[in-house]
Amino acid sequence: MATILIAEDEKQIQTILADYARKNDHSVLLADDGVEALMALKNNVVDLMILDIMMPTVDGYLVCKQAREISDLPIIFLTAKVDESDKLYGYQLGADDYVTKPFSPNVLMAKVRALLNRTGRGEETGSLFEAGQIILDPLAREVRVAGRSIELTHTEYELLLLFMQNPKQVFSREQLLNRVWGYDFEGTTRTVDVHVKNLRQKLGTQGQAIVTLIRSGYKFEVNSDG
Repeated sequence: MATILIAEDEKQIQTILADYARKNDHSVLLADDGVEALMALKNNVVDLMILDIMMPTVDGYLVCKQAREISDLPIIFLTAKVDESDKLYGYQLGADDYVTKPFSPNVLMAKVRALLNRTGRGEETGSLFEAGQIILDPLAREVRVAGRSIELTHTEYELLLLFMQNPKQVFSREQLLNRVWGYDFEGTTRTVDVHVKNLRQKLGTQGQAIVTLIRSGYKFEVNSDG
């Protein structure tokens, strides 16, 4: 059972989401606006957040940005904003998925399950992955670069883990979408580029290990001299 924070100012949608989440054996926290959402995140252990964008007081974009400063929990945007630029901006801020209204509650819950499964630690091992100055600890879900801990979103972490598990293997953008986001993901391949860009920035100079192959995709490669 996971704890899901539902930040949604439309009461009818909030109630529907809460009912479906509880039917799927999850506990639920409710927030009517961005301020309440941030307070809930600070005062509770939350496993996943379903986040509306157009909320009063503080919008979902700002909530996502501030949430990423304190947590790597999976975030699903649920919104009426359908433009690709809005979706890409959401991913740039650290969202893991983006669902547009009107939506199917059953499909949304399937996305919730998929994200929770990918964030579960049941299949993690204690083996460290090391490449150059990057050390990834799957058991602690921690990444260190040159001895310094860096904060990654869930999706950034899963991307880096996949790359480090498969050094020198070329992944197309479609393969990365399927392996990290899942087959039911509604986004485009540009989503991959946004997350890779964010990951590279956080890795600093070590981000050069993620090599772009024109018309092919990406691969992870670190020189022996680090």
